[in-house]
Amino acid sequence: MKHQEFRRVSVVSAFIAGIAMLAALFTFPSARAQDQTADAAAVPAGTILPVRLNNSLSTSKSRPGQIITARIMQDVPLANGGKIREGSKVIGHVVNVSSSADGKTEQISLQFDKLISSGRTIPIKTTLRAVAGFVEVMEAETPTDGPVSMPIAATQVGGDTAYTSGGAVVTRNGVDVGKSTKDGVVVQVGASGRQGRDCRGAIDGNSSPAAMWVFSSDACDTYGLSSIRIAHAGKTEPFGVIVLTSEKGQLKLPGDAGMLLRVQE
Repeated sequence: MKHQEFRRVSVVSAFIAGIAMLAALFTFPSARAQDQTADAAAVPAGTILPVRLNNSLSTSKSRPGQIITARIMQDVPLANGGKIREGSKVIGHVVNVSSSADGKTEQISLQFDKLISSGRTIPIKTTLRAVAGFVEVMEAETPTDGPVSMPIAATQVGGDTAYTSGGAVVTRNGVDVGKSTKDGVVVQVGASGRQGRDCRGAIDGNSSPAAMWVFSSDACDTYGLSSIRIAHAGKTEPFGVIVLTSEKGQLKLPGDAGMLLRVQE
């Protein structure tokens, strides 16, 4: 009788141990996934965030405190091995709206300060590298027929050529700077200057390839927005505050405009 009881206890113990081992096996991948998400929580300085603006902004309707949002348009690889998923959200607000006494110069100041990715809200501070109007974004998203010997290509905002189906991305001078992906391009960021502004290449030692969506590797300043210029990109005081200026009356930045934000060091 005691022998049967001992066998019964042994079977139950073995059963419990088996369940514990299965639970550990199922929990391990989940823990790894959480670790990878945690890695993405620290966004390295110099990371490019390619976004499409969800809100339209104008000096006639926008008000200080107004919430603005933008969508990450392709997977963003991070220098620390993490990734920000396409579809993640960047949130900011209008800081100020102003106009000159004669009404000829109008300004909107804005700031992006939160990234929502993989269920986490991550504080960020960004500068503005480039902004493009809806038409320029749409044209860059539309591939064109190339030479018979070459795959279909798209002209990026700023002039690079991106060959589809994982093909190369080349500058106007024919330099290979990266490759295309299913939802954009991953390239080496180049230093550039436009409209009196300088855009840097690597920042804080972060020379990892960047997700640039429809923009060229050296895209800098405004495209297709002839009346708008970037008066302050946020790189200096006040840090993270982006100031857009129009010297031709009302400033209007339509929704669906594309932006290259860059995480500040």
